Amino acid sequence: MSLRVRLGRYRATARTKLRQAFEEEHTPHQVAASFALGIFVTALPTGGLGLGLFVVFGRLWLWVSTPALFASAAVLNPFVKPAVYVSSITLGGILLGTDPVVSYETAAESASVAIRQLLVGNLLIAVALAAVSYVVVRRLTLARRARQALSLIHISER
Repeated sequence: MSLRVRLGRYRATARTKLRQAFEEEHTPHQVAASFALGIFVTALPTGGLGLGLFVVFGRLWLWVSTPALFASAAVLNPFVKPAVYVSSITLGGILLGTDPVVSYETAAESASVAIRQLLVGNLLIAVALAAVSYVVVRRLTLARRARQALSLIHISER
């Protein structure tokens, strides 16, 4: 299966899940907050445990929109995650003032530096992505629902 086909599938999945979230009974804030929470969790280096957390979140909190959570996983898919991690290590290195991992260091020192850089940078990137995604998805939800309301008005006028 080609890269283009796989990326198309991820895009279609994200679109489908977001449409489901737009049509739920949740408020625009709840849909956007659910998507932002999903982006935050998915951006973190959870090793795939994020999807399990989505199920737990959906059961613990009634306000959570499960389709919005899973749409976020389709957006931050396996093709995007490496860029997030490379950016995280770079940002972490800049913020911590540490040099990038050097080859002459011991494996333990290199791993310690890389993990610190990854975690600090990744946390900040996850927060930024979540904030931006909240704003975007809230606006999309409001726009979609406004279009639906207008179409219902036009149908009832006939």
